[in-house]
Amino acid sequence: MAIGDIIVGIDIGTSKVSAVVGEVNNFNQVEIICTTSTKCSGIKKGKIINEDEIALSIDKTIQNAEDEANIKINSAYVTIPGKYVTIVQNSVTKELKDKYAAISVRDVGQSIMQVRDIEVPEGKTIIDIVPYEFVLKDGSKTSDPVGKLSSEFTLNAQIILANKEYTRQLSAIFKKAGLEIDGMVPNALAERNLILDVNELHDNIMLLDIGAGNTDIGVFEGEAFIYTNTIPLGGDNITSDIALVLNISEEEADKLKRQYGLALKSFIDNDNDIILNTYKGDGKNKIIKSSELIEIIEARIEEIFSLVNKDITNQGIKPKINNVVLTGQGITNINKSDVAGKITLNIPVKISTGRLVSTIKPSFRSAYSLVRYIAARPFAKTVSSNIDVKSDTNFFMTIMGRIKEFFYT
Repeated sequence: MAIGDIIVGIDIGTSKVSAVVGEVNNFNQVEIICTTSTKCSGIKKGKIINEDEIALSIDKTIQNAEDEANIKINSAYVTIPGKYVTIVQNSVTKELKDKYAAISVRDVGQSIMQVRDIEVPEGKTIIDIVPYEFVLKDGSKTSDPVGKLSSEFTLNAQIILANKEYTRQLSAIFKKAGLEIDGMVPNALAERNLILDVNELHDNIMLLDIGAGNTDIGVFEGEAFIYTNTIPLGGDNITSDIALVLNISEEEADKLKRQYGLALKSFIDNDNDIILNTYKGDGKNKIIKSSELIEIIEARIEEIFSLVNKDITNQGIKPKINNVVLTGQGITNINKSDVAGKITLNIPVKISTGRLVSTIKPSFRSAYSLVRYIAARPFAKTVSSNIDVKSDTNFFMTIMGRIKEFFYT
């Protein structure tokens, strides 16, 4: 981490744009300066349907952050859904000119720049490089080889590719909002260190983030990020199903989902009566059993897990997954969702117990995860967003060496 760097992270969700501004303190920890969000419906099923609306929401969100933090924000990082991401594994071996000299930061930086030298498929562009393992000449492995004696080392890394058209759209949106993009990071990769606990960071894990409109899949084989995708279903679909089937308002449907949220009808203790206050059929009110409501919830949750199961099976990665960790506003308030997931996936499933998860409001979790991920980038010269600091004396601070090239060359 670079002490004093200020990082702006933006997450564009199905229902809102969220932003977190954080600063790296003297203890190499991220201190939150401010959090803001604005409603937005410019994305549907993971696709950008209204660039102008998203740009306006980003602009308003950033203005609120600027007012709260007394700064001028010129750039920010942004999350990107897994459906637009492809992960390519690559390795390079670097021989050192002086085998008696320790491995330097420059040696590592050069290897990172070399590992990105791949044939990029048409329609894709490189957005990130994730160095996850260095293997020394003697076969020993490390995440940081700087200062170690070895005549050569091999870097194993993931090259993160994104759909070029989607990145073009994001760039255009940010330009309309008066911002530049510092970097784009897949949701699952950003959330990994926040959502998973210490033991899970070294296991073969599938992270499922079930949000309002999408379910983001991230598969990690130990330290390696091996797969990501997005299923265009989430908690809002459960709400819509309840409203449609019971013929009530979306507002009441959402309230009932939160009040009676249960993923499996077999776990009902008391099949209570529920009065539908906004019933649109004949008569003012209608009474149903709670089992009727839960049956609707169960059907949609089963579909979400079934689509995830189909995806990881088709990709041939299901046998590699030891455990599944659930997170996201769309699912974590529905009891027994982990049990429902285990039944469909036939893999152990649990709700996230990551140490920091409970300390961050769910609506800002993705943006905060992004800030933490960027702050912890290894071997980066600087990770700061472009910030002007306002003051009565018109003091102007420009963050130098912005992250256009992450690494030493």
